[in-house]
Amino acid sequence: MAPFVEVCRYKPVPSSLCTCPCRSSTPRNSLILPKLSVKYSNLRLLCSKPSFRSVNRRVITAVARVESEQLGDDGPSKEGEERDKEDSSLDQQKVKSRSQFKKRVVFGLGIGLSVGGVVLAGGWVFTLALAAAVLLSAREYFELVRSKGIARGMTPPPRYLSRVCSVICALMPILTLYRGDISCVCGCDGVVVTERNPRFSQLSSTMFGLFYCGYLPCFWVKLRCGLTAPVLGRSWPVLLGGQGHWTVGLVAILVSFCGIIASDTFAFLGGKAFGKTPLISISPKKTWEGAVAGLVGCITVTVLLSKSLSWPQPIVSTIAFGVLNFLGSVFGDLIESMIKRDAGVKDSGSLIPGHGGILDRVDSYVFTGALAYSFVRLHGV
Repeated sequence: MAPFVEVCRYKPVPSSLCTCPCRSSTPRNSLILPKLSVKYSNLRLLCSKPSFRSVNRRVITAVARVESEQLGDDGPSKEGEERDKEDSSLDQQKVKSRSQFKKRVVFGLGIGLSVGGVVLAGGWVFTLALAAAVLLSAREYFELVRSKGIARGMTPPPRYLSRVCSVICALMPILTLYRGDISCVCGCDGVVVTERNPRFSQLSSTMFGLFYCGYLPCFWVKLRCGLTAPVLGRSWPVLLGGQGHWTVGLVAILVSFCGIIASDTFAFLGGKAFGKTPLISISPKKTWEGAVAGLVGCITVTVLLSKSLSWPQPIVSTIAFGVLNFLGSVFGDLIESMIKRDAGVKDSGSLIPGHGGILDRVDSYVFTGALAYSFVRLHGV
């Protein structure tokens, strides 16, 4: 249907006052629109009957219905089509982001509850669960190392060696609980050296993978299962395991985990709301404003939990513990971002819907375990 166009506003002239030659062919009770009927021959006026007696006092709005051919519109313009495509793509992105957010929330709650139960159980339950997470993380790491983005400038380790190293990484937490030390790393470099044409890039990427995915997570086993001193200053009910169950290692790991979650959450929300200054080039979405918000959130949650769980006692130690958890979280996140950036991928995997891979979820915990364990040991426990 042709569009309605407001053509002009003026005082109409009755045909009785018109002196032009067209007066003889013009109906008596009609209006003359100068120059308009010449340009638009099929113009139709939509108006009520005018009163010619008050013609100098009234203004009639002429609304013209003009055919598409007269306006030069042969159909929807290219700009309109492009605009429609952009609008539809934006709508699709909004729907996709909402579904991704729902997946993140659902799977995040499920993972959080599962990890909480495993941490409370401790012992072999905690160690075996950690070993499974280490195995999957190590496989994702070595797949990233073997990707085109990283392998373009180096010689990656062969696939069988990557699988062997992934299994070794998974065995390290188990050996840590069983023997109390981490001794299998020293012999792993021999696996690379025995290659037919060994390269330094293979040795360096393999050793870093063993250190990053295998050695560092073992500190969580030492923290949870190795520090068995009870928390003093509070009596724990039998329904929660009694006094013997709530050790310094358990309380420290709960405070550390909650601090890391608070750091990531507050950093994300602070960056969305106030983020303007980029933090570092390897992770463009991270900002200084988000980092400050993450630090404040981590310290706040650490202080609240320390008061509730009666560890650590001094407020200065509590703040220091929160700062260490924040620094370890950010450093681990940036290290994994650098690996993914070199590999040219957004996520390390697709195992967890809405979250990516296992390494995407545990990157903030990799370095934090060593810092938390060292803090507790230096604290005198």
